[in-house]
Amino acid sequence: MNIKHLLITCLLSITTLFAVAQTNAAADPNTDRGYIVKTGDIAPADFELVLTDGTKTSLKQLHGKVVILQFTASWCSVCREEMPHLEKEIWQAYKDKGLVLIGVDRDEPLEKVKGFHQVMNISYPLALDPGADIFGRFANKKSGVTRNVVIDRDGKIVYLTRLYDKQEFASMLKAVDALVNEKTASIN
Repeated sequence: MNIKHLLITCLLSITTLFAVAQTNAAADPNTDRGYIVKTGDIAPADFELVLTDGTKTSLKQLHGKVVILQFTASWCSVCREEMPHLEKEIWQAYKDKGLVLIGVDRDEPLEKVKGFHQVMNISYPLALDPGADIFGRFANKKSGVTRNVVIDRDGKIVYLTRLYDKQEFASMLKAVDALVNEKTASIN
């Protein structure tokens, strides 16, 4: 009976330690969460964004603006939850103040992305990402979408999000406001 009790206690302890480690990793903004870039890095800029209307742009062309790349997909329910907030609280609030927000749709065909754009009733542009090649410059291709990469006017990554968390979104919003309004205070 003592050995059985000892084994159960050990298993419970190991399970608890594992759960605490996962919780701490999820709460720690310095964990990669599937990203291969980190805040402070210069954003990869060796790609072209093709928007659903055929317009092409790149991070090189957008240098000097605050840029948010929102990695998304039509099948992603969390993306769908976050997109109205991006539209209202970021795009509508800052689009005339030097901010560019582009949804980068992961590996879906043009017609599907156009339909997604319409159904979501957003006005910020969506870009195509065949083969998730753009996504793969920022995150491991095996990791999921619903992530935002905030890039400052100099091309440096200043904020990374994963999934839609109201507290993290509010913190990102403060960072965006500081960047757009060129506040020198900490944006963390």
